[in-house]
Amino acid sequence: MTAETLNTRLAAGDDTALAECLRTYSALIGAYLRRFVPPYDVEDVRQVVFAEVWRSRHRFDPSRSLPAWLLGIAHKRAVDHLRARAPQTVPLEAVADPPGADGRAAGDGMADRDQVRRALAELPAPQRQAIELAYYGELTQREIAEFLGVPLGTVKARTARGLRRLSSVLTSTAA
Repeated sequence: MTAETLNTRLAAGDDTALAECLRTYSALIGAYLRRFVPPYDVEDVRQVVFAEVWRSRHRFDPSRSLPAWLLGIAHKRAVDHLRARAPQTVPLEAVADPPGADGRAAGDGMADRDQVRRALAELPAPQRQAIELAYYGELTQREIAEFLGVPLGTVKARTARGLRRLSSVLTSTAA
């Protein structure tokens, strides 16, 4: 079964797609969650992640990276889990979003994120996948190599080439 088929089936609401997604990506999500969540809570948060995957499957774009989408959900749920258990000690004024160093309002970051997403879409799939897993999934290159079943050198090369191309695309977009 190809990744594209699983992506399409999940987005279409196929019941068996969630079970296959769970079998395929459960270890990845668990490894990711162990970086943030206490070991005794990992399984609970993983269950919450896959419940949300099923609830929000209609929002998933099958042309995008399923692992990156899953890791994004896992990150949000891990943060929610930690916030729910942490005492609220941050004063409200500290949460305000000040302008960036360049003086732009914080909302201008949305345009930057859209540019990055468009630039990522221009990369070849292996390069895009390596970068998404590294930056959005916060996996190390070794973890990416293990997850993809490719040599570490291949992941390093894909990441380096992808970042060079991404830089080139974003520089030409900014000009």
